[in-house]
Amino acid sequence: MKASLKALLELLDLEQIENDIFRGRSPEERRQRVFGGQVAGQALVAAGRTVPVNRPVHSLHAYFIRPGDPLVPIVYTVDRVRDGRSFTTRRVLAIQHGKAIFSLSASFQIVEDGPAHQAAMPEAPDPETLPTALERFTPLFGERGAVEFVEGRPFDVRHATPLTWEAAKDPALRTPESKVWLKVDGELPDDPMLHVCLMTYASDMTLLDTVLLNQGLAWGDQRTMGASLDHAMWFHRPFRADDWLLYYQDTPFAGSARGLARGQVFTQNGDLVVSVMQEGLIRTSAEPQGEPQIP
Repeated sequence: MKASLKALLELLDLEQIENDIFRGRSPEERRQRVFGGQVAGQALVAAGRTVPVNRPVHSLHAYFIRPGDPLVPIVYTVDRVRDGRSFTTRRVLAIQHGKAIFSLSASFQIVEDGPAHQAAMPEAPDPETLPTALERFTPLFGERGAVEFVEGRPFDVRHATPLTWEAAKDPALRTPESKVWLKVDGELPDDPMLHVCLMTYASDMTLLDTVLLNQGLAWGDQRTMGASLDHAMWFHRPFRADDWLLYYQDTPFAGSARGLARGQVFTQNGDLVVSVMQEGLIRTSAEPQGEPQIP
């Protein structure tokens, strides 16, 4: 197991400090704020630890309230809203400096059968035929910059569509859709909740990029700033985060300094396993406010 993946698993292994109260930390990185996928994944871990293992999570709805401070721990308090015969509901509040920075509601359900259908998986090249993230980013940032950007990331991410930085330079590459293959860079234990929490973490990595891709913008271009506002996920079937998953993303709307993005996650066999929606704050200036930087 790569050190970066081991470190992420340690971040998701929250410390229980009281009944229904947990504490998480952030990685020792030079970040101005906590990564949204991290706090969402940790909050789901906190909720899941208060629910029987035979009730997998089927949905979550979350709001990013304040930027998280990566230098101090995050306290997660769990409210046991309901324990029904079929469904269990939990509400989680993430707190720093005495204030809420994030809220999550999650619903868990016993396994049941019922009518079934799903959207078709879009066509995409085999992930093993695509360049690695390091190979893809080297022409943009140089070898040293690409290593800095990719090194230490726990996920193997391979883009089947243009990158935001490519579309920012070439308007012909702008598109409202993106396809990304991803999986954790290592093998995981057979804990379904762990795989779900890792996908929750990963779901925030590229989703808002789809809005920028359609606009010819990029994080780090010194004229674009943004942040996640809310996030929703629906978990349809069990899956493994250490197998290749196709993250198909599109953006139906942007305006009023906000952008909306949707995602569907498919296994290589074509099974739709997760659906995602996120709205983010996106503000731009007319001119760059400095030299472009690696995001």
